[in-house]
Parts: sequence; structure tokens; C-alpha cells
Amino acid sequence: MSQKQLKEAFISNLNGTSLLEISAGLSLPPLCLLCRGLLLILYYLHHGKPVSSRKYSLLLDFLVLVSPLLFSCTVLSPAIFFIPFILAAFCAAIFSKIYSQRKREARAPFGQIVEEFQKACLDPNCIPAITVFRVYVNVLTSISILAVDFPQYPRRYAKAETYGTGVMDLGVGAFLFGNALVCPEVRQQSRGTQPRFSGVGRQALSVWPLIALGVGRLLSVKSIEYHEHASEYGLHWNFFFTLALVRLAASLLLAVFPIHQAWLAAVALAVLYQLLLSTTSLKAFILHGSDGRDSRLGFLDANREGLLSLLGYLAIYLASVQVGQWLQRGRSSVRGWLAALGGLAGAVLLLWVLLQLCQACAEPVSRRMANLPFCTWVLAHCLLLLGLFLLTDLTLLFTKLLVRGSSVPCCWEVVQPPGSRKKHGTEAVLRDKLSQPCLISAINKNQLLFFLLANVMTGAVNILIDTIHSKAAFTLCILHLYMFLNCLIMYILHARNIVLKFW
Repeated sequence: MSQKQLKEAFISNLNGTSLLEISAGLSLPPLCLLCRGLLLILYYLHHGKPVSSRKYSLLLDFLVLVSPLLFSCTVLSPAIFFIPFILAAFCAAIFSKIYSQRKREARAPFGQIVEEFQKACLDPNCIPAITVFRVYVNVLTSISILAVDFPQYPRRYAKAETYGTGVMDLGVGAFLFGNALVCPEVRQQSRGTQPRFSGVGRQALSVWPLIALGVGRLLSVKSIEYHEHASEYGLHWNFFFTLALVRLAASLLLAVFPIHQAWLAAVALAVLYQLLLSTTSLKAFILHGSDGRDSRLGFLDANREGLLSLLGYLAIYLASVQVGQWLQRGRSSVRGWLAALGGLAGAVLLLWVLLQLCQACAEPVSRRMANLPFCTWVLAHCLLLLGLFLLTDLTLLFTKLLVRGSSVPCCWEVVQPPGSRKKHGTEAVLRDKLSQPCLISAINKNQLLFFLLANVMTGAVNILIDTIHSKAAFTLCILHLYMFLNCLIMYILHARNIVLKFW
């Protein structure tokens, strides 16, 4: 077999992993974020000032926010169920140290702190959990698209062939979920203006770079004979095309349907698509082609997975728009967000039950078809991850009340109620907070560039290195260098306030 055939076989005919293992893995990013925040608060407690050095800030962020994820999906993957407990214990130890070493003059009874925490006012226009969710999906995707080509990345984490739940299968849906949370329709609704077709124009303007990137990827892959998995999207299709068309189609639908009823359109679309899969020959066509022999003749036949899965991805996107609209309701107190956290927990439990019913009554999860169980699974786990990030933000906010003056980038700050005399002072504090060095803010400013660089670097590594036969130490060095270079570029751009977006 040629090198190209070996690499294609290396990522083919896989069956995914268990839902429990994926859930355990999803707990790691929030725990890493919590650990970073507690370390920064502890540093402030001891030194009386935040970490101001950009060099040390980048090093801390990379080692705490990114490096544990690289280890957990490679050499430490056999211990994936123990890592969350180890990180949680470490965070608990840091919190205990912070609580016991508070300045005596700043100490208050625990009950008073809890009461003050519940009454705290927050900026209703700032939801850090959404930013962190979108950044971490990008980071996890960037890690996986290169790590999957190395033997240390478990095959059960890679995309399943037809049925199954791989980590990378979830990443595709999570990318759409994150985009929908901040789509033009949601942002316009939060500002109180809802021109019927303005979102369509905005999306048409914003998706052309995705189409250009899709064409660029197609031409580059074909020209250098780069290894590709035909049953993933087809011979000519790729995720850039899927993301562009889903966003455009969703804007057209939301120009007709009210945004607060987006979930109804999502349910109707997902159920109708599943009925077509179950009662017609559509499923056989997607899996085996028009002649039943996996033919790839004609554009539709050659790209059947990518084209027909658009229906399922569109349902995920519409449901995610509803989530974004619900989150942007202008909650301005901790109590309001605690109630929202309870709502997310209830939604996750409901979707989990629906997932079991869908798999029992219809068919297993299939990313290849983007069927109803796949849509339900993606939404359940995305809401779980979003809820964990929200819980992390609230935990850090409570900890900051213990250490007055401490600050954590990309985390809530207590603000004064509207009309307060200290309003201007609060705004100054928020500006100082936003100017602090932060890897999450750096990636958030240039997310598409980050993803594009990850794809380019992944291609370069695969061309230059025999990834399949790499040893563990070499693999870890390559993955860390790859992620650090990408993060460093984002960090430099952020430090110079450069946003490479011209559309």
C-alpha cells in the first residue's frame, strides 16, 4: 500500500467510543479553565497584583489550558476517567489555600459571602461561557485533526465510519453549535432590532470566505494527492462548504420563522429527515450509492454524504440559535444565571433520555448521515459543555469575592447596578480586565485564522513526517510545537490588536 492508502486506512472503518468516555473528556476543558483562574487568584493573593508579563501569561495559559488536553487524547487516554478527578482535587486544594490565606481584614463569614454572591450584579451583555465554548471547540478541533494521524491518538476517538460516537464526530456538530450561538439573528435580537432580511445579507457577506476556503482545500487536496476519507463528506465536499451553506440556509429560514420558534423548525426538520431515512431508500443511497456498490458517479452520488447531511446539520444549527437567543435574555444577576444553569441541566437530561429513545426506536448515532440521534447527541453534549463552562465562571466569580481586587481574564466581573455613582469606575475596571494578556481572548479575536492555520500546519506535518510510525515522545513534541506556534501567532496578533477580518 502507498503512504496515501495507509493513512486513509488508518482513519477508516472505525466505530467510536462510549458516551460516558466522551462526557469524561468534556469535563477537562472547564477544569483546566478553573485551574487557570484559581492559580491567577492565588498569585494575586500572594503578590497583590495580577500577572502582567505577556511571556509568563502565555506560558501559563498554554501549559494549563492546552497541554493537558494534548496529553489526555494521546498517552494519557487510558486514564481519561481518572484525570477529571485529579484536576478537580487539584482545584479544590488551590481553593482551600485561597480561602485559608485571605487577608484577615477582608475576611467575612461564609454565609455573608454566599448572600453577597447571589445578589451580585453582572454585565448582561457579557457571557464569557459562550466565548470560552467557541474557543475551546476550535482548540480541540485543531488538536484532533493532526493528532488523529498519529498512533497515540486512540482510534475510538476518530470519526466513526457509519454508526458510532467518536470525539471527532462531536467536534463537527459542536463547531456549528458555537457558530449559531453568536449568529447575526441572535445578536440583532439581543439589541432589540429585528429587520426581517438583514440577517440574510450579513450571512451572505460572511460565508464567502468559507466557500473560498472550501474551494482552496479541495484544489490543494486533489493537486498534492493528500489522503482523504471519501465517506466523510464525499469526493469534492468538505466541512467549509457545509458550514457556509448551513449558515446561509438558516438565515433564510429565520427570515420567515420567528427566532423564538427556531426550535420548532429544528425539530420538524430533524424528524422529517429521520422519517425519510427510515421509510425510503435514502439511507441506502447515502451508505451504498445509487447502484448499491458504493459508486461515485455524478456530483450528487460523489458527494451524497456531504449534501444530504446538510439537513441534519441545519436542524442542529437552528436549535443552537434557539439556545443563543435564550442565553441572551439579559440576565444581570448571579441568581438569574444559577436559574439558567438549572435550565441547562434539565435540557441535558431531557435530551439524554430522547437520545436513548431515538437509538432504541430508530437507529444508532450516525455522523455520516447526520440523523436524528446524531442531532440529539450533539445538542446534549454541547449543552453539557456550555453548562460546565457557566458553572466554572460562577465558581471563579465566587472565589474573586474572597480575594478583593483579583481578576481573571474571560470571566465575569461584578458590576454596579444601573444608575450607580460608581458606574464609570466599574467601566474602567472592565477595560483593564479586557486588556489583560489572555490566550482565550487572543484566539477569539481570530478564530477563523486559527482554524485555517491549524489546517495548513496539519497538511504540512503530514507531508513532511511519517505520522503513522511515530513514537510517543516524538508525537508529543510535534503536537506541542504545532499548537504552541499557532497559539503564539494568535497571541502576537492580539498583543498588537490586529484582527485579520476584511469581510
